[in-house]
Amino acid sequence: MTNPTDLRYTESDEWVRLEGDVATIGVTDYAQDALSDVVYLELPSVGDTFDAGEEFGTIESVKAASDLHCPVAGEVIEVNSDLEDAPETVNESPFGDGWMIKIKVSDASALEQLMDAAAYTAFRAE
Repeated sequence: MTNPTDLRYTESDEWVRLEGDVATIGVTDYAQDALSDVVYLELPSVGDTFDAGEEFGTIESVKAASDLHCPVAGEVIEVNSDLEDAPETVNESPFGDGWMIKIKVSDASALEQLMDAAAYTAFRAE
């Protein structure tokens, strides 16, 4: 399992990539592998706002359903609508085309509370 070093990670297996004041959010390779075949995603709407740690959706697989948690606070500015018809993209490209939402971050300093790639890798190796 390789975790990109330009991302930050949560203990609940979401990743976030900050570009300016926009955060792209998805689930990690570890999460998609543990879930197995993703069959459905419930994602928020553009304009919805979330606090860090707040549930923003649900991911369902052939094995289980899990809540998705927002790593940082902000307003949803884009939702990956391609996942509606192709949720398996999360399995195929969790760090790429399988991204879920983009939010305009209200407090970028919250990223400092998240794990870097080395810390997340060590966390998941335990």
